[in-house]
Amino acid sequence: MSSVSRPRRWRRLFLVLAATLAVLLAAVSGCVSWVYVDAVVSTVGSTDFRNELAVPPLAESHLEPDGTRLFELDMRAGSREFRPGQVTETWGFNGDYLGPTLRARRGEQVRVRVRNNLPEASTVHWHGMHLPAAMDGGPHQMVEAGATWTPEWTVDQPGATLWYHPHPHGATEDHVRRGLAGMFLLDDELTETLALPRNYGVDDLPVIVQDVTFRGASLDGTHGMFHDVGFLGKQTMVNGTLTPYREVGDELIRLRLLNASTARIYTFGFDDARAFALIGTDGGLLDRPATMNQLPLSPGERAEIVVRMRPGERTVLRSNKLDAGLGFWTQRFSGGDDTFDVLQLRAAATLRPSPKMPETLAPASTPDGADSVTERRFELDLSGINGQPMAMDRIDFTVTRGTTETWIVHNRDGMPHNFHIHDVQFRVLAVGESAPPPHLSGPKDTVFLAPDATVRLAVRFDGPADPDTPYMYHCHLLWHEDIGMMGQFVVVEPGGTAGRPAHRHGH
Repeated sequence: MSSVSRPRRWRRLFLVLAATLAVLLAAVSGCVSWVYVDAVVSTVGSTDFRNELAVPPLAESHLEPDGTRLFELDMRAGSREFRPGQVTETWGFNGDYLGPTLRARRGEQVRVRVRNNLPEASTVHWHGMHLPAAMDGGPHQMVEAGATWTPEWTVDQPGATLWYHPHPHGATEDHVRRGLAGMFLLDDELTETLALPRNYGVDDLPVIVQDVTFRGASLDGTHGMFHDVGFLGKQTMVNGTLTPYREVGDELIRLRLLNASTARIYTFGFDDARAFALIGTDGGLLDRPATMNQLPLSPGERAEIVVRMRPGERTVLRSNKLDAGLGFWTQRFSGGDDTFDVLQLRAAATLRPSPKMPETLAPASTPDGADSVTERRFELDLSGINGQPMAMDRIDFTVTRGTTETWIVHNRDGMPHNFHIHDVQFRVLAVGESAPPPHLSGPKDTVFLAPDATVRLAVRFDGPADPDTPYMYHCHLLWHEDIGMMGQFVVVEPGGTAGRPAHRHGH
């Protein structure tokens, strides 16, 4: 009797275990499916564009007795009512959120008095600026709470759309996400004479794009499940304005696009797929306008575009799905499937005529790599760069002032990254085995890399030399930077050697 019942008991136990396992597998599968479906975000077609776009004011400045142009920036905590009746805690420069637009001309000596009125230490990095390492505002130039830091330098680069933001090691994503960012526009003789829209706030608009999620009185910084790229918000805003529109009165409108998000990659275009002219990239103007209808920008990248408006019409700047070969899973959880209505442009019934777009813009200002003295290779993944996480006291390599190098950057990870180099504007020589597309043909300081992508960069280092103070290179998906995807180099005179980096604090 027992010998007959024992197999039955084992069969019943097996069936119970099998059924339990099936239920668990179904639950896990259902959970994963739900997370996958729920991960996609879109505001296309549901945005009411009820708020007029704010335009950051031009920062006040004055000339010091020695001829230096002085700007003042106060980093402070505040609050803003982004949504009617709901106050959100924020950080900003000279106000509650974001900061004024600094503007200077090539050849000017500038000085910026930075006061840190935040409850913790931070920095201000001049992203895209060619300047001495000690003035760069990287993690070695921390400004303690209550302290002041006053960097100064001579503007020595072409007209361009640059920006400024914090760069504290391990906390950059948090500080930028809270609202610490602003534009820094450079002018030169060429940009002041070309027949391009250049009336700031009228036909020449700053477009600082961020993605945000609100949680009660705070800007949420939670990373979603499987979001290994970092924080991805549920909606976008421009210049701190939710659902923005802008009324314009000119035939040609220049948009200075800045991806100030911490991880999100945008593919900008218009809802009617109209063509626009790309006239500038990170470090300045292209040699000639490039006509396109979609433009990808990863965090930290900038682009200047000119769009033609017709009387009385409306068009929407939109971010479309990312086409970068990310793969089924990575595409969804890196935000590649997300779409946004970003900014509506409303043309007046009668428009002021704009001059004809020039056929040529600016001669190349970046090296072609022909005089490169060495090649360096950079392997990117979450463990660090070239297998090493960032170390504040380690100089990763030394470059010689006045030389050009070829940097080969490879993303060996399964997720997207990008690559930013401080102090320089480089030329993209190749993407894989191909010539760079138009949006990578101008001067660049940040470049996107899809999984397994490789770029070749020509980089020139014109100094000044400082063996003890490093510049950074890093992924500008800011959480990746925070966890160690960053390295540092110093520029030395011929025959020189690296010194020892030290923190410099405000006082």
